[in-house]
Amino acid sequence: MEILALILFISIFVLILYGYPVAFTLAGLSLLYAFCFLEPSVLAALPARVMGVMNNYVLIAVPLFIFMGLMLERSGLAGQLLETMAVLMGRIRGGLAVSVVLVGALLAASTGIVGATVVTMGLISLPTMLKRNYRTELATGTIAAAGTLGQIIPPSVVLVLLGSVLNVSVGDLFAAAFVPGFMLVGLYLVYILVVSALNPSVAPAMPPEEVAAFIGPGFGAKVLKALVMPLVLIVAVLGSIFAGIASPTEAAALGAIGATLLTALQKKLNMNVLRHVMRETTHLTAMVFIILLGATTFSLVFREMNGDRYLVEWVQNANLSPYMFLMLVMLVVFVAGFFIDFIEIIFIIVPIAAPIFKALGMDMIWIGVLLTINLQTSFLTPPFGFSLFYLKGVAPPEVRTAQIYRGIVPFLIIQLLLLALVMFFPGIL
Repeated sequence: MEILALILFISIFVLILYGYPVAFTLAGLSLLYAFCFLEPSVLAALPARVMGVMNNYVLIAVPLFIFMGLMLERSGLAGQLLETMAVLMGRIRGGLAVSVVLVGALLAASTGIVGATVVTMGLISLPTMLKRNYRTELATGTIAAAGTLGQIIPPSVVLVLLGSVLNVSVGDLFAAAFVPGFMLVGLYLVYILVVSALNPSVAPAMPPEEVAAFIGPGFGAKVLKALVMPLVLIVAVLGSIFAGIASPTEAAALGAIGATLLTALQKKLNMNVLRHVMRETTHLTAMVFIILLGATTFSLVFREMNGDRYLVEWVQNANLSPYMFLMLVMLVVFVAGFFIDFIEIIFIIVPIAAPIFKALGMDMIWIGVLLTINLQTSFLTPPFGFSLFYLKGVAPPEVRTAQIYRGIVPFLIIQLLLLALVMFFPGIL
């Protein structure tokens, strides 16, 4: 029976790689194995499991954070942020790339939607950077990497989902991910500034006269408006969680209302915008939850086949130390990120590894942060890195796919460096 459980896992993985829908593959194949190899009474527990997912209060944060991110995308604040930061940083070498990373961090802390961030920055910043003679690889790599910061910097949908799967507090995960998230921002900035200093032609500064032309009457008010609005939202959402005033779900609701008010203040709120945001929120939420329900079915059948117990015994019999097992899982997650989506990894691989981590007595908050950093790489790893697809879709025709792939390599190495730092120095959290 234990071997059948492993065959089930491998079969699901293979079918997903062939392109079958994740949710229906998870649920359908699991039900088929259950009908063939388990007692019919086992499936009597499935409705209770499904309702347990649907009644999970923490998961209400998922549609609320998605709504918040999509509404902010429509507010036009991202464009204003990029324009003002580009002018403020344009006088230094690599200043435009620095502004992209800083704006990416601000958007990550206020939206967390990778696709929206990459597309917005790709449309606004990439043509400007290429016009300023930035090396294409540095420009594309910076935009793609900065866009993924929403996966690690809270509030993050990834952290909410991992909190649910690992059965840990989402608020604690947010607090633990805060420092590594901004460490990653710092490492990006150091890399850009060092490369620009060593080779000024890679990222030249804007001419002073052009910067002066942008700075006119009312520029200070424009900067204040562009920076203050997102910062107020960030403080309201994260501050309320860290201060213990609100749960992540309540803070998500506050963020959704705040994003709507900011869009209204920008005079961008109308029925078309509201309809678009609500439709996309419904679409993305339905996608996440149908995969979650499929994963719940898989988890039930896998455990009834004693698959989790078999894996725990295998790890114990193999005399793997906790760190060796952790490194093995991190390697599997990293490689899987080349081929499948982060949501699929969270709902397929993580539930299998989580009981073993618990059996080994490991800190599940620390594990959650490590998994989040690792999952972030899946957006940058070819051939299926979503950030690469988003950026290629909005890049000028002269930007080749090979240039985008080369551009993300240094940033991918930086992410893996951060993963190693947090793994071997847990005190960073």
